[in-house]
Amino acid sequence: MPTRADIEHRFAFHPATTEEKRAAHGSVRHACVTLAHQLNEQLPDGRERALALTAIEEAMFWGNAALARAQ
Repeated sequence: MPTRADIEHRFAFHPATTEEKRAAHGSVRHACVTLAHQLNEQLPDGRERALALTAIEEAMFWGNAALARAQ
């Protein structure tokens, strides 16, 4: 079971405090937006394309969360 401290850490705001972290966040964002554009252009319109784009958003969120939460 997570501790109170674990939960506080998971839900706290974790700003990118260094240029290295800001660059890492930007790199993740760039990779995801590049893939999103590619799939948006190549996939037919429909539920599957919408889900693929949502999955990329989720990947970006979790990737940046991993960077932000790292201690």
